[in-house]
Amino acid sequence: MTQTIIFAHRGLPVKFAENSLQGFKYAATHGAEGVEFDVHLTKDKVPVVMHDETLDRTTNGTGYIKDYTLSEIRRFRLANGEPVPMLSELFEILQGQDLYVNLEFKTNKIHDEGIEAIVLALAQEYHFVHPIIFSSFNYQTLKNCQRIDPHQQYCFLNKWPVPFPEQFAAKDHFAAIHPHWYLPSKVTQRIWTVDKVSIAKRYFKLGVAGIFTNDFELMNKVKKSQKL
Repeated sequence: MTQTIIFAHRGLPVKFAENSLQGFKYAATHGAEGVEFDVHLTKDKVPVVMHDETLDRTTNGTGYIKDYTLSEIRRFRLANGEPVPMLSELFEILQGQDLYVNLEFKTNKIHDEGIEAIVLALAQEYHFVHPIIFSSFNYQTLKNCQRIDPHQQYCFLNKWPVPFPEQFAAKDHFAAIHPHWYLPSKVTQRIWTVDKVSIAKRYFKLGVAGIFTNDFELMNKVKKSQKL
């Protein structure tokens, strides 16, 4: 049976501010198998790590990331007092770690021009133990990435069932599909966001390639208990 990789979704949001360096540092040193995070560009084209398109939910600021320069956005704070993290800062933490890294291009609502080339070039400046997994809900983003660097792993994120997933992935040269629910298929899939123990047990039994969770420590225990 395939070993399911557990990805720390936005770090460890059950304990730390989501997508904070504090959360990712904890994950990297406390047994996470993988991490997942989301990337946007500032007004001056610097990649930063945040889930939403706006600052409102996770910082003391308001408005769209794309409307602020890096120096402006760094004045705002996450719930733990940290500034909005730059992607380069997170790469510094993750490089050299035995972690599977999933970087999501958050371009399904706002497609930051040039984000693909900027992020792919930055990733080349760091050494990762495992090749980065690049994902997006935005089909065009993945196609742009493939044109820039066809040798990376690109995965299609989707909330709704994908008809004929194996054929779809093969046709578009996607390494995997990242669905919201299990696809009854042999396609490589990593499922989001799994926080219920009963659902996780099912996915571990099925041997899916990966799950994304807000509590990787709990899921590590569940996975370990199934091996006993």
